[in-house]
Amino acid sequence: MSTYDRSMALTGQPPKNLSKNQKIATLIGMFGLAIMLLAAFNVSFPNKGMWLTISLSAIFAGTLWFTWDSYSQKLPGIKNDGVWFKSISSKGLWGWMAGIALTGFYIVLYFFPEYLGLVRGGENKGVIALFDPLSKALSGNPASQWFVYGSLYTVAILAFGIKFMWKYRHNRYERIRTMSVMFFQTAFAFIIPELMARLNGDKILNGGSLPYYDLKNVWPLNYYNFEGYRIKSFLSSGDIGFALLIFGILSVFVITPILTYRYGKRWYCSWVCGCGGLAETAGDSFRHLSDKTVKAWNVERWVVHSVVVFVTLMTTAVIYSYLGTDTSKYWLTKSTFLIGVAGLLTVVFAWVMLFKREQLQKDAQYGAVGYFVIIMVLLGIHFFSGDGNVFLFKSETLRKSYSFLIGSIFSGVIGTGFYPIFGNRVWCRFGCPMAAMMGFQQRLFSRFRITSNGGQCISCGNCSTYCEMGIDVRAYAQKGENIVRSSCVGCGICSAVCPRGVLKLENGPLKGRIDGNQVLLGNDVDLMQLVNQK
Repeated sequence: MSTYDRSMALTGQPPKNLSKNQKIATLIGMFGLAIMLLAAFNVSFPNKGMWLTISLSAIFAGTLWFTWDSYSQKLPGIKNDGVWFKSISSKGLWGWMAGIALTGFYIVLYFFPEYLGLVRGGENKGVIALFDPLSKALSGNPASQWFVYGSLYTVAILAFGIKFMWKYRHNRYERIRTMSVMFFQTAFAFIIPELMARLNGDKILNGGSLPYYDLKNVWPLNYYNFEGYRIKSFLSSGDIGFALLIFGILSVFVITPILTYRYGKRWYCSWVCGCGGLAETAGDSFRHLSDKTVKAWNVERWVVHSVVVFVTLMTTAVIYSYLGTDTSKYWLTKSTFLIGVAGLLTVVFAWVMLFKREQLQKDAQYGAVGYFVIIMVLLGIHFFSGDGNVFLFKSETLRKSYSFLIGSIFSGVIGTGFYPIFGNRVWCRFGCPMAAMMGFQQRLFSRFRITSNGGQCISCGNCSTYCEMGIDVRAYAQKGENIVRSSCVGCGICSAVCPRGVLKLENGPLKGRIDGNQVLLGNDVDLMQLVNQK
């Protein structure tokens, strides 16, 4: 009897029971997690290095075995696999349990690391002590809760990255960009910063201390990079530290705008960023849960751009707090710095309003005017009142508020803990100031866009369903419109799951392209004239 599945259902079939191999793979992975759980409850392992290796290897091997059994017998191509029927991927009981467990882990990680075994000024205990051998091998220092998190973070991206590549093996773009985020997380975010700590010493830096620096983290994502202690750390590290400081400044004002102009924000959000890397790999099973409503879009725009304003004010106040006032000693004084900030913001605001205003929604224009006026008024109050606290608040108060509300609660507890509830890009969509800043650049002057051939669209809805940023891609595709949205991270999944090849990610000018609207409306378009244009 034929075993072919002749169903034409676009949503896939209800999930089958786990196979024998999947059950074994699950047990292996759970065994690795059980070792860490026992360590968390202060079970002492005699050879911590060996047991850590067994634990991480079991988690990695279990994930890969489960992945192999899930996709090895399937042809390359679109795989919905009944995601709306599975409890964990459809906000069911298992989904809520996973969300609560992840949220609980992040709360303990950020606010109660002593429960993980962190001992300040003494020997670590619990699960953190289990990671001490690996930390000492890389940096020479005992592990911290952040090293434990970084290790698990990296293992998750590597294991689920292989799963992602196997699932989307029919799409070259997805394979390459996944290998990119795996490389940047492993090398730039995990190994290199740890090795930089080992390089500290008199012989190398003449008494300086090489700062711990994730080279791929750019302000405002690493909102702490221009704080006083960081600047002192850079300057005390000699030429290397000064070069890192210059690199951090150039990343904001030169490197990021140029790359975003050429490739859109995808060069960072989908190819480099660790937050995006975890969302794309470990969070892939939840991408369809993103809210596609207009209400969610309005909330997204106001919230994420408010975070950008918040981090700008906070960073300005922090830098202002450690600058001097003596113009005979320093060229960059408090007044000079504030005037420079006001001038830069004025130039950006004037350029947008004069040349790009038609590309903004009306409420976006009002919001830009409102935020600009608020910032200018705060600067004016400071100059004319003589108050030592810029923006009416102490810089330390602003920094702590941002660190707690955005850096901890939003990016960690909500951003990752709520994957199974709100989708895998909650932080990137609603809270990441880096994504918002590059989205502003992408919307107004980038060459990147997703083009569509409306005549081929069958309105299946796969593209909209699997857009992790909540964009209704189908609405654009049906009309043959190019998709140029500030929130789009260029992950390419909409193109990868399209059964008709309607969508294509492109960089370049619009000149010479066929007007999809005219084709869709049946108007006479001289295709050969466009093809022969030089």
